[in-house]
Amino acid sequence: MIHILLSRLRQGHRTIPYPKSLPALPEIFRGRPVVDASKCANTSGAGSENSCQLCADVCPTEAITLHNGLPHIDLGRCLFCPECEAACPSGAIKYSNEHSLAVRGRDDLVVDGKTEYRLARQLDAELMRVFGRSLKLRVVSAGGCNGCEVDVNVLQTITWDLGRFGISYVASPRHADGLLICGPVTANMEEALRITYDAIPAPKLVIAVGACAISGGPFYQQTEQRGGAASVVPVDLFIPGCPPHPLTILDGLLRLLGKLG
Repeated sequence: MIHILLSRLRQGHRTIPYPKSLPALPEIFRGRPVVDASKCANTSGAGSENSCQLCADVCPTEAITLHNGLPHIDLGRCLFCPECEAACPSGAIKYSNEHSLAVRGRDDLVVDGKTEYRLARQLDAELMRVFGRSLKLRVVSAGGCNGCEVDVNVLQTITWDLGRFGISYVASPRHADGLLICGPVTANMEEALRITYDAIPAPKLVIAVGACAISGGPFYQQTEQRGGAASVVPVDLFIPGCPPHPLTILDGLLRLLGKLG
């Protein structure tokens, strides 16, 4: 017994202090992209249209479209690969280390260099009364690669300790307050997802985690998938990424419950 106690003392406190302070993120972390509209403007002149098209052409999921010569990045499709950043001749697109990405509306998942990014707002007063202190989620892997699922599950470890915020995962939809969905929703998972959603008592929430669950991700052109969770069930929170960092997922959940400023 004494050896167990000594080992526990040596381990110390393992849970990160977030949200009081941010944990250290790796140098290779790519957060929310930033578009510098002034640098796009500097490409005006002969051949500028072709130069600006380069970032859109290299995007593997067609997440970038041009509007009046400016790139609009749909984070719901974005895989957070560095291809657009590398291809942009003027350096107008850069990836920041900003981890906060979750939004409430699908249309809010756009970065254009002009419009302020609208982070997720908390639930309305009635839903906060129901879910604010305790939120039970049924996790559904709807055909994903298991990347998002891993980062969702890691939130239950001692380092993140999701339970201290009153959030936990449950085995049955009948015990759940909502769904947390990963994956593009394959044809074989469509009915299962709908049945699971119907089994949750109202009121209920749906959270789409990762590019696949939002738009189909890298599988967006495949006929065997439905293009994300919103094609089958209503979605209340979108958390982009491929996969999103655990900190990004936690940030989104806490914003939904009004536990972040």
